[in-house]
Amino acid sequence: MNLLMKEAKSGEIREEIKEISEKEGVPLEFLLKKISQGKVVVPRNLERREEVKLVGIGEGLTTKVNVNVGTSTLQTDLEMELEKARIAVEYGTDTMMDLSTGGDLDEIRRKLMEFPVPFGTVPVYQAFLEAIKKRGAGVEMTEDDLFKVIEKHFKDGVDFVTVHSGVTKETIEKAMARNERRVAGIVSRGGAIISAWMLHNEEENPLNKNYDYLLELASEYDVVLSLGDALRPGSVLDSSDYLQMAEMLEISRLVERAWEKGVQVMVEGPGHVPLDQVAPNVKLEKSLCKGAPYYLLGPLVTDIAAGYDHISSAIGAAIASAEGADLICYLTPAEHLSLPTPEEVKEGLIASKIAAHAGDIVKLGERALKKDREISEARRNLDWKRIYSLCLDPKKAKKIRERFFTGEGPCTMCGELCVYLILKDL
Repeated sequence: MNLLMKEAKSGEIREEIKEISEKEGVPLEFLLKKISQGKVVVPRNLERREEVKLVGIGEGLTTKVNVNVGTSTLQTDLEMELEKARIAVEYGTDTMMDLSTGGDLDEIRRKLMEFPVPFGTVPVYQAFLEAIKKRGAGVEMTEDDLFKVIEKHFKDGVDFVTVHSGVTKETIEKAMARNERRVAGIVSRGGAIISAWMLHNEEENPLNKNYDYLLELASEYDVVLSLGDALRPGSVLDSSDYLQMAEMLEISRLVERAWEKGVQVMVEGPGHVPLDQVAPNVKLEKSLCKGAPYYLLGPLVTDIAAGYDHISSAIGAAIASAEGADLICYLTPAEHLSLPTPEEVKEGLIASKIAAHAGDIVKLGERALKKDREISEARRNLDWKRIYSLCLDPKKAKKIRERFFTGEGPCTMCGELCVYLILKDL
């Protein structure tokens, strides 16, 4: 088994590591050390390693952004999902996840995997849905059902998977005994599935009980395990509560068990978090999980932004990125309302990329400022072609600038009173 983490520990340098080192502008020795420590992961299944762009996620590297695509039980349109994926790749997503729950899940996954970015899934969705068809209820899913689906995803070449291994029967039972009430309850779909399964079957979480077997499967393909936060807060009023913290403690133990086997892991985080709790949440994960890469869903800093949740999310993501978060899962304007359109996917991605870069300016300093310096110099010279080339959305920037005037020189905001014309000859 050619496990990246084990090779890094032995000092072996793959070409992939050299490429990421050059792309990120970090010394090779630095990157090798971080991979060996589990502080940087490279999602790349051995089954499709030649087909996927290289992305390093973790300490000392630029903050990455993930885009979710996928069908639902009420809206299944493969062509629309493929268009979303195409747009996501065009506008620079670093990774992509398929969260499909409607239609032919195997076909959808395999089609989406044709895009050359690291690709993730949540296998428990498919296992639960198949149990409904086979046994009449999702909670009748067997442990064998679940692990067969996980292995199928690995064999297909999935690069990273969300597994909700940190939520335990004891945590759920204690929460119920303490009358631990949340405003929003359990809002993770995978977390709700696993919790319902445990309560119905009165059994331990199979992803926790059989964690060693999960590690064994992951090591066969060098798949990155993304340890899902089944109990993440779904309201700012539930942030940092007992359930969230209990799960994080268990996840911290699972991280170390994965590292012992040479399996790469990320830790997933909230969710809905008030502004003043974003930085402490990032610092807590980095401390408890000994620097394992942190993958955050936003976080949203208020619950009232329906239709604009990509903005609420970007506010939280910028703070999280600055504090050390490593991968930001985008949110779209459709969050909490609908499956997003392709245009909303683009809006959500760009909002998250702005947030990630804003955080990198704080986190990485001069390394992150190169484009800001270049675009500012281009603005000073009224070099519109250069400005467009450095934008996150060149087409939109050009369209807006040429809305009223297509000539050279200043834009229509200032016209002849442009500061760079006033000061030009002084």
